[in-house]
Amino acid sequence: MKDKAISLLKSLTEAHSVPGYEDEVRDIFIEELVSVGDLSSDRMGGVYCERGQGPKILLAGHMDEIGFRVQNITPDGFIKFLPVGGWWAHTLLSQRVEVKTRSGAKVLGVIASKPPHFLPESERSKVMALGALFIDVGAASREEVERDFGIQLGDPIAPETEFTAMQKRDYYMAKAFDNRVGMACAIQTVQELSDEELPNTLIACGTVQEEVGLRGAKVAAVKVQPDVAIVLEGPPADDAPGFPKSEAQGRLGGGVQIRMQDPTAIMNPRLVELVVETAEREGIRYQLTMRTSGGTDAGSFHQSNEGVPSIVLGTPARYIHSHNGIIDINDYLEMVKLSLALVRRLDAETVAGLTQYL
Repeated sequence: MKDKAISLLKSLTEAHSVPGYEDEVRDIFIEELVSVGDLSSDRMGGVYCERGQGPKILLAGHMDEIGFRVQNITPDGFIKFLPVGGWWAHTLLSQRVEVKTRSGAKVLGVIASKPPHFLPESERSKVMALGALFIDVGAASREEVERDFGIQLGDPIAPETEFTAMQKRDYYMAKAFDNRVGMACAIQTVQELSDEELPNTLIACGTVQEEVGLRGAKVAAVKVQPDVAIVLEGPPADDAPGFPKSEAQGRLGGGVQIRMQDPTAIMNPRLVELVVETAEREGIRYQLTMRTSGGTDAGSFHQSNEGVPSIVLGTPARYIHSHNGIIDINDYLEMVKLSLALVRRLDAETVAGLTQYL
């Protein structure tokens, strides 16, 4: 399972898939699952793999990563850009990016600004506003950018980062762990269960445009009409300097994160209890989490239709929403194990019990 996880995470994290342009991750999902279940898609670009019979268990990750789009091209060939998703400007200067053209070609560039040598002292200590940044692709004119490089307004832009093993065993650095760990887990869980008879209908799903407002999840909820939603995520770790160790709820090496609440969703308490009991019964390391900020596709799923019991499982990642995040792959493997155990337990009686209030 571990070797497969490393290979899958490498492919997914190095894919170029910003909101609205999730094609490369979608292609990996299809390639991995085409022989495992029935594939379908929705009209926003979300993709699904379904197998089994019984209550519908949705295992969902979002395919998009935060990125940018070409907003303008200056007469002298520099690219102005718009963020798509939540970027912190501190992380951007001197970082490599790739502009993906209509033809599918990828043009390498670097995020730059006016050099500090030419800034007054009062501006050197301030964070550059996004509007003051630009991308240099090595062109001399707008005509060269458009004619020779094939770049046009609206083209998507993603970080350019390799999936890399770190010195510490089982630590890996890459972009887009939010949320390629979720996509990998959805894919790998379905593959691991491919030869088993399930007590339910398992539907693995890759949603779109999560980073700009949980948009694809709204469509997925209408299409699937799930009875339970298990949202797989790459949430921010809180074990680096600046966080009290005693309050950490997303520590690398601490196991799969089980989220009980965030500003967008209060998870079904009975489902939370089932998830925790399952983790303990199976000897799966876990971390319970109450988040005071952020949100996931559970924010859309849990209040869709007549209400859907939802839970968020996560692989904590340091420095998400930047070019270089870090995970402990053992936390990811615990997330896969818990996903497998939950799918095996969610039969009709168990699912019905989550929402019996009378």
